[in-house]
This record gives sequence, C-alpha cells and structure tokens, in this order.
Amino acid sequence: MSAAAGIERAFHMLEGRWKLVILFHLFGGALKRFSDLERAIPGISQKMLAQQLRQMESDGIVRRIVHPQVPPKVEYGITAWGQTLCPALDALLSWAEQGPETE
Repeated sequence: MSAAAGIERAFHMLEGRWKLVILFHLFGGALKRFSDLERAIPGISQKMLAQQLRQMESDGIVRRIVHPQVPPKVEYGITAWGQTLCPALDALLSWAEQGPETE
C-alpha cells in the first residue's frame, strides 16, 4: 500500500465531525455508556452518535460491551489498537496550537 493510500484509509476511518471528539472521551481506557457520551458531547444527535460508534466499532477502533442484565447495559471503550491513536492525536493538537508562524 502506498503512503497516499494509507493516509487516505486512515482519514476515512476518522472522518466525520464527531469521531475524534468521541475518541477523546474514551482515551485512557474509560468505559462510557451511550447516555454518558451523549451528555458529554453537546450538539450530537442520538442518531449521529450511534452511527459514528458503529463505524468505529466496525473499523476496530471502539469496542461495544453488552452486559447480560435487565435492563440491558451497553458500554463503549476504545480498543488497544484505537488507543495507539492517542500519541498521533496529541501531536496533531500540539501542531494546531502552534499555529502558523509569522515570518
């Protein structure tokens, strides 16, 4: 796979307005219920949150944990592979905070 194809694949997995925000709330191994994520991310609709979580679960970034109880309890967490994104996103945040230098 070429570098361009690799970066395109990575961006495809992370595209969407909310995926990086969702990941921010899951970094560090925190397990969150759907309602916790919904409260933590103002402006996201239930439909969009569910869609973004399903896509990241399908890509292996997020795991969905269903506890067999009544009423059902579902939690979301980041996978070990998804956790490896943290340093890259920290670097991106640092880059953005530096802003363009004036010459």
